[in-house]
Formats: sequence, C-alpha cells, structure tokens
Amino acid sequence: MKPALVFDWNGTLLDDTYALLETTNVILDRFGRPSIDIKTFRDHCDVPLSRLYLSLGMSREEIGAVERDDGALFHDLYEPLADKADLREGARRVLEIARRQSALLIILSNHIVAPLQSQLRRLGVDHYITDVLAFESRATQYKSMSKGERLRLYMQRYDLKPASTFIIGDMPVEADIARNLGLTSISITGGFVSTSRLQAARPDYTINNHHELLPILQSRGYFSGC
Repeated sequence: MKPALVFDWNGTLLDDTYALLETTNVILDRFGRPSIDIKTFRDHCDVPLSRLYLSLGMSREEIGAVERDDGALFHDLYEPLADKADLREGARRVLEIARRQSALLIILSNHIVAPLQSQLRRLGVDHYITDVLAFESRATQYKSMSKGERLRLYMQRYDLKPASTFIIGDMPVEADIARNLGLTSISITGGFVSTSRLQAARPDYTINNHHELLPILQSRGYFSGC
C-alpha cells in the first residue's frame, strides 16, 4: 500500500516563519506594542493568531481591529512577504520522490485555498500535490471545521488507512491530530514554534529538515528503492 503524506503548509513546507514574524511586528507596532524576536515568537505562536496576539499583551479590542474585514490587515501585510518565501530545505526533493513513488501528497492547512494554490504554482510544485485541505475564504478562516475534522472526513471519504498515513507539521496540533486519528506524527523544527514545545506534544518523530523525512519513511517500509 502506498503511503499518504499529509503536510502542513506554513512553516512546514513553506519557509515563511520570518514573514509571519515581520507581519506580527508590524501589527504590534500599529498598536504601540514593542516588537518581538524570533525566540519570543516561537514561544508564543498559536492558532488562531488571536491567541498569539493575546499572549503578547494586545487587548481584545485591538485584536478585533486586526480581525475586522475578514482579517484584511493581516493578509495585506503577510501575503506580499510570503510571495518571497521559498520551500524549506529538502522539501522539493521529498515531494518529487513521493510523487514518483505514487504516494498521496496532501496539504492540510489553516491557510486559505486560493493563495495557497497560488504559492504552489509560484514555487512549481503544484503538480506534485494530490489535494489541498484548507479554509475556503478569509470569511470562513477559523470559523468552519478544524484541521483534524477536515482530515478525518477526507480519510473517511477516500478510505485512507491510518497505519499508512503520516502527518508532518511544525506545531503541536499535528501531533494531537495524529493521536486522535491513529496516524504517525512527524514534527519539524525551525518553523513557528520552539523545539521544546514540539517535544512536549510527544510526536512519533522529530526532524530538522525534510531530508531527514525519507529515512523515517524507509524505516517504515516505504520508498526503499530511493
């Protein structure tokens, strides 16, 4: 049986951590708050991003202003920065190998489908991806189903087996989803949260870049000829 590889997008495949940090600092500055460094960002980052802002001392009224007009302030700041981001180290090679091996490649994201697909095309990897599971629009972001529920329904629809499904992400939520659905979780450091926060989520494996993903898959009986 071919494996299904379920990748988070932001911070996992897309190297946009500093784009989000810069966006966060511009928002903090708009409300007279001090900027933060990458360590503070990784210690506090959470989704929805309102949790991050709240933990950094912003008031609920200020957060409401950020979220006004379907989060226009955030998206107008973030998207131009994300347009300059590349894939993370080793990601392109893993996608190429997985596609050659006829693995399912699924992106499971809290981002929005259209800009995510635009980034895939810009980076020239859209043809590797089987499906993108994300929010339909800015208006529905964080207001419809969770990542875990979206993946559960997808697996049910396409009869994906938990034993051959791997979820790869840079935040604790992916390890939680894996436990709930019986999947194998692989956390990648260097994304949106600190290594200690990832380890506290108790993933099955932890990697530092995507080159380290292939040996894990091979140890589980996949991609042995690569």
